[in-house]
Amino acid sequence: MTERSQWGSRLGFILASAGSAVGLGAIWKFPYLAGTNGGSIFMLPYIFFTITIGLTLLIGEMCMGRSARAGAAGAFRRWGGPYLGWIGQLSVLTGYLVLAFYSVVGGWCTYYMVQAFMGNGIVNDPAMMRTLFGDFAASGTVPVISHLAFLGATALVVYFGVEKGIERIAKFLMPLLFFMMLGLIIRGLTLPGAWAGVEFLFKPDLSQFTGESLLNAMGFAFFSLSVGSASQMNYGSYLSDKVNLPTSVSWIVFLAILASLLGGLMIMPAVFAFGLSPDAGPGLTFATMPAVFAQLPFGNLFAITFYVCLFVAALTSSISIFEMSVQYLADQYKIARHIGVALVGTTLAFLGILCALSFGPLADVKIFGFTFFDFFDYLTSNIGMPIGVLGIGLVVGWFARPMAERQLQLVKPYPPAFLAGFHLIAGVVSPILIIVVTLKGLGLF
Repeated sequence: MTERSQWGSRLGFILASAGSAVGLGAIWKFPYLAGTNGGSIFMLPYIFFTITIGLTLLIGEMCMGRSARAGAAGAFRRWGGPYLGWIGQLSVLTGYLVLAFYSVVGGWCTYYMVQAFMGNGIVNDPAMMRTLFGDFAASGTVPVISHLAFLGATALVVYFGVEKGIERIAKFLMPLLFFMMLGLIIRGLTLPGAWAGVEFLFKPDLSQFTGESLLNAMGFAFFSLSVGSASQMNYGSYLSDKVNLPTSVSWIVFLAILASLLGGLMIMPAVFAFGLSPDAGPGLTFATMPAVFAQLPFGNLFAITFYVCLFVAALTSSISIFEMSVQYLADQYKIARHIGVALVGTTLAFLGILCALSFGPLADVKIFGFTFFDFFDYLTSNIGMPIGVLGIGLVVGWFARPMAERQLQLVKPYPPAFLAGFHLIAGVVSPILIIVVTLKGLGLF
């Protein structure tokens, strides 16, 4: 029997789990989603859904992992039985395939960070920056090298284990991330006209409300916490029974929301100050921000800080997924960590190369009409993760209610109303909303 790792401290668990949840979503995806969905009309529902549905499901996922002392495959097999046990295997595969294309995006962040350190982090014209990004992504060799470098950094941290690798790096990188984000926010808020960006994020404008923005906020809340990709369940399996789950997971959710808000405040005030468009879409980070830096004193210093933030956010999230895959091999096949790291790293390197080349030499190679990058993204975001999240809600809300209640109350008792509310959200409300968001993601309405 392989001895299971444990977190050295509650703080290490919270920071590592928050790092898994934060990822590029906070700095890259949240600002452009807010920009294209009405600002505060997107942000306020996102916060509401995260502190209700998201918090409940993340607590449920941690309950399953800690109670089974196993990752998603073992936890679903134990608590989901013959009906839901297969979801655990699917969740592990989902997380693994996420990293196949996520490491490519992490490679982009690595490349831009290196370019910023070399003095190439600012460009005056956003259109030129979009062209430069397109040329870089399509070039083939450089994106592949960047992907391999990012994946290698991830593998190195995981190689040293939970306490000496993941927990140690999380205690350093997460405070660094928040510190750098605050520095960029303070500088951005001093710009003339920046306050319009703050109002865009926090002052409700009901004329911007649409059903589309509400569903987008709901979807981002579900998936911004890494629920359903098996990584958080694996982190929960390392957690001591002496840790109060509801309180600790609440801190994780708080840090994840805070990171998204800081991400919005880091970008939107500067965008408004320079009269740029907040609805630039996914290119807001890679194409618009360099134009902002070009107009600032010491712009390249701010560009370096910004791209280091992107790299750190990507790395903390990828570490959790890589660790989940390595621990799966240890749980299921008793494979030693160093061998597991080599196996996971080698196979992900190959799949990631296919994804990296999807914008250039392999752009015309399609699977059901998708490039490799888009195929893995669609498969995990619209099928794998929703099924995993739905499975968590059904297990803790119906199939294993007593287990969930025991885990919730290991440290201190909670009133019946709290437990009833937990089961209502997990077992009834969440499945309904997840099905709605999934059907929207599949384009069925």
